[in-house]
Formats: sequence, structure tokens, C-alpha cells
Amino acid sequence: MELTGSRVLVAGATGEIGSGLALELHRRDARVAVAGRDPDRLARVARECGGALAFGIDAYRPDGCAAAVRDAARRWGGLDAVVVCVGVTAFGPASEMDDAVAEHLLCVNALAPMALLRAAAALVGRGGALAAVTGVVVDRPMPRMADYSAAKSALAAWLDALRRELRAAGVRVADVRLPHVATAFADRAVTGTPPRLPPGLELSDAVRTVTEALAHGDGVVRYPAGAPVARADGTGR
Repeated sequence: MELTGSRVLVAGATGEIGSGLALELHRRDARVAVAGRDPDRLARVARECGGALAFGIDAYRPDGCAAAVRDAARRWGGLDAVVVCVGVTAFGPASEMDDAVAEHLLCVNALAPMALLRAAAALVGRGGALAAVTGVVVDRPMPRMADYSAAKSALAAWLDALRRELRAAGVRVADVRLPHVATAFADRAVTGTPPRLPPGLELSDAVRTVTEALAHGDGVVRYPAGAPVARADGTGR
């Protein structure tokens, strides 16, 4: 997909990866709309993206997530891509995780992204793209992160099925499995203390990987961005 002039909605644009992605797409002359929960951060990112369309969304309101996608498409006369960077984590033994926290993780990491991309699937036309950031926990679920790993794995399974459903329509679906990224994401956990983590992937590298996935990826996309991007038939680009 040619990014220049494309109409792209970035959901989760108030986080480090989402805001970095929105700015990168703006620099590449895409028409960017941003969606997120924090109104102050959302307004700032919208300003930095040249007065981008901005939509407040709440992961506990899937109807509101879908409405943001439909509103962006209505105001632009269509959409070329939607990418979802929302997420939240928690740390602690699976046997001790509070059910309310587990529900929160499932809503934010799986149900809200599904609602956004479900709405987008009916609006993005041939040659367009849908993408979501999952993570390496899909490949290797982590101890003391069981519910987070499960929620991201649920999203990954859904993306795989959606990709096959939309193949005939010519819409690509990318599952971006980033490693640990050097942001404050783990420090904002719903509960628990993060373990000592190795040095994370630089934010700029994470943003480039997601950008590459949006432009060319189909299926599972991993860092580094310059590596062959997996396609639906298992071949590289």
C-alpha cells in the first residue's frame, strides 16, 4: 500500500508506539486520524499530526470503538487502513490474578481491537490494510503474564482468521509481534511489578516495523523491519 495520501486511522495513538506511528505516517504524507482514551494526549498528537481527526475511545465500549472507525470513514469518504496499538499489561501468578483484572486485560488487548478492526473490515477496500500489535508473548506465553499472554493470543488467532476471510477482497491483515520495547508500558501495569527486563527494542525500530507491516505486511510480521515480511502463503516479500 502506498502510504502517501492514504487515509489511516491509528487507534491507541496516545501510547508511545501509537503516537510515534501517527507522527511517522504524517511525515510520510498519509492522512492520519488518531483515536485514544486520554483526551489531553490525544489532542497533542492530533496537533502534531497537522490537525488530524481525533476520536475518543474506551475499550469497555466496543460500540464506541466501532463508531470511531465509521465516523473517520464517513468524514473522509473511505478508509485505506486501520492499525491498532492499544494494550495494557499486568504481572503476577495466574492463580492469584483478580477476575476483574483478567476481564480488563481481555477487553483492552483483545475485544476492543477486534471491535475496531471488525468495523474497519467492512469499510477498507481492495488494496487496503488492517494491522494490530500483539507481541512475542503470542509465540511464547510468559509466566506471571498469563492473562496478558492469553488476551494477545486470542487477538492473534482472530487476526489469522480475519486475514483468510478478507483474502478474496484484497485486504491485507498484519499481526505485528513486537519484542519488548523500551517504553514505560510495563511500568503502567494494571497490577503487579514487572520483572527485570533486558534492554528493549528502540521505539524508533518498533515504529518502523509497524509502518512496514502497514505498507507491505500480510500475516505475522516480526522485527526487524527490513527482514522478509511473512505473507499469507508463507513466502517472504
